[in-house]
Amino acid sequence: MTRRDEIVAAARLWIGTPYRHQASLIGVGCDCLGLVRGVWRMTVGEEPEAPPPYTADWAEAKLDEALLRAALRWFVPLPDGEMAAGDLIVFRWRDGSPAKHLGIATSATRMIHAHDGASVCEVHVGAGWRRRIAGVFAFPGT
Repeated sequence: MTRRDEIVAAARLWIGTPYRHQASLIGVGCDCLGLVRGVWRMTVGEEPEAPPPYTADWAEAKLDEALLRAALRWFVPLPDGEMAAGDLIVFRWRDGSPAKHLGIATSATRMIHAHDGASVCEVHVGAGWRRRIAGVFAFPGT
């Protein structure tokens, strides 16, 4: 099994975990950041930093690119923006707004993510998602 396969397998274990803002407990609850934190713990090890408390609108209210900065600190940027299985995908909801959503690619066309009002799921990354991509990053060691 490759490193990328391990990341995808770990992310798939979270499918069905209910959405819970700021949580990161498999089967109990997580948000998109909590999902990525959990997969990091399962595949990389101890989290390199604890996220500060945040509200659902934190990035928009502060016009802050905190997620992109954190991704640049701990992941490997992929300049062409093409995703592959096991990559971290960072999204912005609208042009001009800060990035504030994360997913983990399971292929070049699918991802696992957590979003408000649902549970962690695997979805197709179509044109609507693709135009919102703010960056694609590899996990360390992939």
